[in-house]
Amino acid sequence: MSSRRSRQSSSTGSMRITDDQIIQLISKLQQLLPGTRIQRSNKASASKVLQETCSYVRSLHREVDDLSDRLSQLLSTIDADSPEASIIRSLIM
Repeated sequence: MSSRRSRQSSSTGSMRITDDQIIQLISKLQQLLPGTRIQRSNKASASKVLQETCSYVRSLHREVDDLSDRLSQLLSTIDADSPEASIIRSLIM
């Protein structure tokens, strides 16, 4: 066990995570990633899974930002009282 984890476990008392729990969590995280990033049949290192997860979350953030910008542009081009604007508002609320 690393000295950092032993210090944390001694200061928190009951909150101690085991190596087996970490392995299980990494495995679950790997299953959530799109299959093209890490082949699920291969065992990837925890480091690789965490790097791919961070990369994937960043790409999702970029996609959300892009969609938000596109929605703002769309809303700026239509009449606020139009049926189309009403439909869009109902979808995002």
